[in-house]
Amino acid sequence: MCGIFGYVTNKEEALGPILINAAERLTYRGYDSVGAATINNGKIDLRKDVGKVDSVAAKYNIAEMRGQRGITQLRWATFGEPSQVNSQPHLDSNGDMVGAHNGNVVNNVELRLEFMAEGMTVRSQNDGETCVHAVERYISRGYEFIDAIRLAYGDLQGDYAFVIGRANDDKLYAFKKGSGMVIGIGDGFTCLSSDLPSILPLTREVIRPQDGEIVTLWADRVEVRSVKDGKIIQRMPETVTESMDAVQKGGYPHFMLKEIHEQAQVARELIHLLDGSPDVQPLVEKMKNARHLYLIGCGTSYHAAAVGSVYIAQLAGLTAIPVLAPQFIAQYAPAVGYEDVGIFVSQSGETKDVLNALEAAEKRGMACLDWRTWWARR
Repeated sequence: MCGIFGYVTNKEEALGPILINAAERLTYRGYDSVGAATINNGKIDLRKDVGKVDSVAAKYNIAEMRGQRGITQLRWATFGEPSQVNSQPHLDSNGDMVGAHNGNVVNNVELRLEFMAEGMTVRSQNDGETCVHAVERYISRGYEFIDAIRLAYGDLQGDYAFVIGRANDDKLYAFKKGSGMVIGIGDGFTCLSSDLPSILPLTREVIRPQDGEIVTLWADRVEVRSVKDGKIIQRMPETVTESMDAVQKGGYPHFMLKEIHEQAQVARELIHLLDGSPDVQPLVEKMKNARHLYLIGCGTSYHAAAVGSVYIAQLAGLTAIPVLAPQFIAQYAPAVGYEDVGIFVSQSGETKDVLNALEAAEKRGMACLDWRTWWARR
């Protein structure tokens, strides 16, 4: 789950510490890479890499970054492996625009091919860059920025929130479809984030955009427009009175209850992503043609595997064997071969026991599918 934060001020100032602090308040969402971009006197300064906030910030001296506008992003790899080039934010072809997103653009692969065919410079596999090029496409055709965003919104399928800025401009622009976004209004600045906790240390005056809305952020005001017709939407800010602890828990008494209630939305977003992914059907074919199909996990991921085996049997008429990773090594790995398929399910990152089982299976030539990153390993 990624996180974004943007900041607009009316004068050049040290934005690095602001971006670092905001990023640190988003780290609970899980991430593998960090990036920051500032816009200052018509120039974009972009620094990003794989790693944790503190290490990337120290390596690239993010604290020294200055400007009138800034964007930071935490990325959890979906489209494209964890790498510097796939880290966000991203530039457009000419380096005149910079943007970052939270969520997933499910037609990312198709759009990247279109952009390359149109002569754009596509540097990564990441769908955050696809959002930038989706706007660039219409800017290059002569559309005004708001209209370019409206048209790009129609091209981008999925659930996401996106922020973008131009080098020679005094604003940031943001829009959302299915993912969270909050706008903050302060004294001499405005900001936006995928989550409220990164805004509250700066201001408690907020606006909550809805799906299908575009927000333009100046240092002293914000403007909300409809994607459908471009008309201005009047929305008054609200004052957040809850404590930081209560906000982080989303109004629930503890984080576990919050996560339980979020499962329905997470499931909808996952189904939407899988429905638009070109990687799913090849995996389904491998599973369907397997001599034996194993679902390997540990802890919570094993419980998911056990539930998955029930649904695979009921919906697909296939037998899937759920098994704990250490048990798989002793009981099944010595007998598997290239005709067998294993789905290795991880939870928060990559569990060592699951990796050990994966290594044992690969040594026997079994087709191993890492469901978290959706690519086949042989």
